[in-house]
Amino acid sequence: MSSKPGDTISPTDWWHTDIIDMRPGQIRFRGHPIEELIGTVSFAQMIWLMLRDNLPSEAQAKLLEAALVAAVDHGPQAPSIAVARMGVTCGQSLNGAMASAVNTLDNVHGGAGEQAVELYLRIEARQQAGEVLDAAVAGELDEFTPENRGKFVPGFGHRFHKPTDPRTPGLLALVNRAAREGAVSGAYSAIARAIEAELARRKGTALAMNIDGVTAVIFAELGFEPPLARGIFCLSRSVGILAHAWEQMNQGGRNKGPTPPGYRWRYDGPNPIKD
Repeated sequence: MSSKPGDTISPTDWWHTDIIDMRPGQIRFRGHPIEELIGTVSFAQMIWLMLRDNLPSEAQAKLLEAALVAAVDHGPQAPSIAVARMGVTCGQSLNGAMASAVNTLDNVHGGAGEQAVELYLRIEARQQAGEVLDAAVAGELDEFTPENRGKFVPGFGHRFHKPTDPRTPGLLALVNRAAREGAVSGAYSAIARAIEAELARRKGTALAMNIDGVTAVIFAELGFEPPLARGIFCLSRSVGILAHAWEQMNQGGRNKGPTPPGYRWRYDGPNPIKD
């Protein structure tokens, strides 16, 4: 609803939403009374309901839950986890540490899932325009140059997990099962596998589909828009962030930086201090 300066706006029109209807003694989410949801739907189903206008099927909910479980944590070397632990040692509360950590989940650390969904959708659009899968994949991968989209293909390759990300095979197997049961199309799984094969051909070595790439398959198969892939990843990683912040709070420690005190950074300015 638009308004002009001087317009009188009813308080009930200031915010409007299809998500929740709440009044004394009643709470309904997209028409579902909360008392009917409590104890009958899972957290993954509730996420779906809040983001969409219906409840998922059992197969859809299982896929979404699997993606949420797989991405909860990747250790203190992950910037978001490190920020949470450092924040606690600086005196932050749990919610403060979580907020600081989630704010690091941006385009580089945390954004690859969204970017991978976008990539899959571009390849699908090429297919719908008449290109065969392999040609569509090759055409999109040609766009990843330092001058254009950068050299990193979102969702593929991993610093630690070579040649296979241990989270990927099981998630792909679940997607394949859901496709056989008719819960998803399987089209995006095929696209991701074709990307993986083409990257291996170009580089001469296997380049693993990582957690971002495989959860992007799930989010695309389930019909989530690309920005929601990042948002759902943030929900998942928040579990690990909370766990690490709480653990650090119980371990103690004050003002812990990113490296132990004995490790020094390299100084590149004038007049370096001689050891």
